This record gives sequence, structure tokens and C-alpha cells, in this order.
Amino acid sequence: MIEPDAYRGLAADRRAHQVGDTLTVVVTETAQASASANTDSDSNVQLAANTQNRSAQHNYGVGLAGSNAGEGKTTRAGMLQAQLTVRVIAVEGNEMLRVRGEQTVVVNGEKQHFALTGLVRAEDISTTNVILSNRISEANIEFTGQGDVSEAQRRSILYRIARWLRLI
Repeated sequence: MIEPDAYRGLAADRRAHQVGDTLTVVVTETAQASASANTDSDSNVQLAANTQNRSAQHNYGVGLAGSNAGEGKTTRAGMLQAQLTVRVIAVEGNEMLRVRGEQTVVVNGEKQHFALTGLVRAEDISTTNVILSNRISEANIEFTGQGDVSEAQRRSILYRIARWLRLI
């Protein structure tokens, strides 16, 4: 039996539009951030006193001066390019499609996990059922790795303790 809500004609648009449909997300995310700060401060305190009596005059003075200067800069850049097939898990108000997908790849013992969730407008999906990641609302894109390469990138506990104690 054909359900009227699920029926699509032979010439109908094949873009994802209901729960269970899949579409391909082309992820091209680039992020760059930079921050810098400069501080300069000077302080100067002077204290003077004069005393005078009939035979002599005395002048006293005390002064303190100091200055402080500091500079800091941080820069970070990242880029992620991937393709991931996601599944429509819900159709929300205004025909927004909530999508979710995960992929795990193991190469030479290095496990890489890629996950994506977000909201998609049906009109942003191409006729080939593809959408760009920058067209996904409330996008949550995670790319993590486990294995020898990832472990080599982590700081040792001794390094982190020394850094916390400001020894290095």
C-alpha cells in the first residue's frame, strides 16, 4: 500500500526531505584567530619636606619610581576538509531537517572519529543531495583522533605540572 505522505513520483525531486533520508555534507571549515596585548605602566611618587629654624634650613625628599611593560601574542589556525554522509533524524518547524552523522576510520592504528550534527534548510540541499557545511545551522563538527600520532601531540604530565608551576 502506498502512503500518500511518503509517495514521490518518478520525476520528483530526490533531495532529502524526511526522517531516514541521507545527504552528503562537504565540510570545508577554516578557522583563524589572533590576539595580542601590550601593557605599559609607569608610576612615580615624590614626597618632600622642608624644615626651618632660625639658624638653618633643611630640605628632605624621598621618591619612588617604577615602570612595567608586558607583551603577549597568540595565533591559532585550523583547517578541516572532509565529506560525510548524514541521516535526517527529525523534521522540525519550517521544514528544517535535523541531521546527524558519524564516521570512524582506522589507518595504521590511528583511529579518527568524525561527527556532525545540525539543522539544514531543504532549499540549501543541491539537486545531487549535497550540502556545504557552512549552510548548516547550529552545526557541531567534531574531529578527534586516538593512537600513536595523537598521543605524541599530548604533553606529558611532568611538562604540564612544570608549566602550571611556571617553571617553564
